[in-house]
Amino acid sequence: QVQLVESGGGLVQPGGSLRLSCAASGSIFSINAMGWYRQAPGKERELVARITRGGSTNYADSVKGRFTISRDNAKNTVYLQMNSLKPEDTAVYYCNAQIAPSYAQPLDDYWGQGTQVTVSS
Repeated sequence: QVQLVESGGGLVQPGGSLRLSCAASGSIFSINAMGWYRQAPGKERELVARITRGGSTNYADSVKGRFTISRDNAKNTVYLQMNSLKPEDTAVYYCNAQIAPSYAQPLDDYWGQGTQVTVSS
């Protein structure tokens, strides 16, 4: 059974920084892309940033230049460094990963439970 466990959310003032972490554990044969999504109240879930196994990245326009995604393949962990945070970044942030649990199973999407990020003075 595959699990994604996020950490690092919280309350921060505008202009501040937070670092989110997401560790995948359990039955894992391989991990392809990993990413972060967010969902604000009354809005649809949206992609924040994504990183391939080889390190290629893409970001939502709203976070370019402020957020940085990275991963440690040896630890099956993805990170999101968030700087210059704005009130509009307030949302529940979800970790996502494309994981094959065994060599006989295809890649599938897995999600973390979500971590709240609140940007407010």
